[in-house]
Amino acid sequence: MQQQREPSASESYFWPSVLAIVLHVLVFGMLFVSFAFTPELPPAKPIVQATLYQLKSKSRATTQTNQKIAGEAQKSAARQTEVEQMEQKKVEQEAVKAAEQKKEEAAQKAEEAKKADESKKADEAKKADEAKKADEAKKTAEAKKAEEKQLADIAKKKSEEEAKKAAEEEAKKEAAEEAKKKIVEDAKKKAAEDAKKKAEAEEAKKKVAEDAKKKAAADAAKKKSQDAARKSTEDKKAQALADLLSDTPKRQQALADEQGDEVAGSFDDLIRARAAEGWARPPSARKGMTVVLQIGMLPDGTVTSVSVAKSSGDGPYDASAVAAVKNIGRLTEMQGMKPSDFAPYRSFKMTFTPEDLAL
Repeated sequence: MQQQREPSASESYFWPSVLAIVLHVLVFGMLFVSFAFTPELPPAKPIVQATLYQLKSKSRATTQTNQKIAGEAQKSAARQTEVEQMEQKKVEQEAVKAAEQKKEEAAQKAEEAKKADESKKADEAKKADEAKKADEAKKTAEAKKAEEKQLADIAKKKSEEEAKKAAEEEAKKEAAEEAKKKIVEDAKKKAAEDAKKKAEAEEAKKKVAEDAKKKAAADAAKKKSQDAARKSTEDKKAQALADLLSDTPKRQQALADEQGDEVAGSFDDLIRARAAEGWARPPSARKGMTVVLQIGMLPDGTVTSVSVAKSSGDGPYDASAVAAVKNIGRLTEMQGMKPSDFAPYRSFKMTFTPEDLAL
């Protein structure tokens, strides 16, 4: 009979150690799954751990004891796993129950919110309906008021038109009366004017006849006077010619000087007359003013220079007199004068008063 070999110490503890490690791995795996799928876990309970001790004894009793310990540890681990699974299931049931309760509460709140919303909508609809009714009532009142106003306006317009028509009729009547009165007055005025014109015509006729008689008498007297003047002038010319032909040279020179003075006097008057024609009277001009002007002329009668030799004391009047003489420009009547007759006009002084300048 072959003798059985006893296992060594390392071989005696190998399988129990492997089983213990596998048991721990399973426990930790289940715990991990529980923590992953459960939001809240109850407080962890102490886990029974199997600890292996390496005994130096190598007897069969020791080996059996170790195997028994390992089996007990495995059973304890299985019971612990079962307890944990039951607790996990209880936790899950409580979680489901809490979720259902929350769901019911949410449904209840939703129902309450729905009812509140429906109540709010009903109130809003009621308010809108009341507002609509109030708006319709307001529009009806406004329409009625507008209609009443329109009727009142129509009545007022009709009354105004009737009053206007009556006023126009009255105005026409008054105008007709006025026209009638005017026609009568115009007829009276026309008759009076015709009578007046007839009287004036008679008076004018008489006056024309008298004027004709007066004119005839005046013409006769004028003709008589003209004839007498012409005869006197002819007699004077004849006498002067006789004197000129019969007197001595001294007498002839005196007569020529006298005729030259008459020519000079006539040109002085001509210059004053031309100056008066172009004189612009200043507001300050008054009777009694006197200004002496220094005048320069050419033999053809052109005025070359005019200046104040003695002022009147009023600047605007002096300036107006200077301008009046300058405006003469040229006296064509002086052309053909003898040098001896023109000599005094080359540069001479002339006195002007407002009377000379046709004030």
